[in-house]
Amino acid sequence: MGYLIENWRSVGALLLQHLWLTGSAIAIAAVIALPAGVLLARVAWLRGPVLGVFGVLYTIPSLSLLVLLIPVLRLGYWPAVVTLVIYAQLVLVRNVVVGLVGIEPAVIEAARGMGMSGWQRLARVELPLALPLMLAGLRIATLSTIAIATVAAFVNAGGLGTLLFDGVRTSNHEKIVAGALAVALLAIGANVLLRRVEQWAHQGQG
Repeated sequence: MGYLIENWRSVGALLLQHLWLTGSAIAIAAVIALPAGVLLARVAWLRGPVLGVFGVLYTIPSLSLLVLLIPVLRLGYWPAVVTLVIYAQLVLVRNVVVGLVGIEPAVIEAARGMGMSGWQRLARVELPLALPLMLAGLRIATLSTIAIATVAAFVNAGGLGTLLFDGVRTSNHEKIVAGALAVALLAIGANVLLRRVEQWAHQGQG
């Protein structure tokens, strides 16, 4: 904790980099995951193969994936964010699918009976009902991304992982502890915030 207090400016800069990496990766991943999840909810035979591919990608060690992307994307922001987007897909897409598939057929039929088109049913009925599960997936993916983003320092993308890598390289235990503590505090803060958003979504359906 002493290192964090004494070096709050440099740690704050790394924290902002970490937030940028995490936030931009989750935003891009969500933009991809929502239509993908809707498609898989509509086309049942695609679910197994696509989720299987995402599952395989999720098992690839993050450092290995970063190394594979370096020849194509070079060092810096892009290999890190692409890696984070790939890792977030499994949780995000799966929760969209589960949320949409789990809606009672009677609710869909009622919406259809009211004359709603497919797009209207999706926007006004299905997505709002699936929102709590989708937000749960967003929370889990965000926490996972915060943790994995520490590896981004390996490709010079910055973030709190810089403290960990520098600490290991220089045998500076204070840096290692500070980096681990900063990441843990960030994850706890994100978890609390997104939990409240989930509760709000549940209350909105009540």
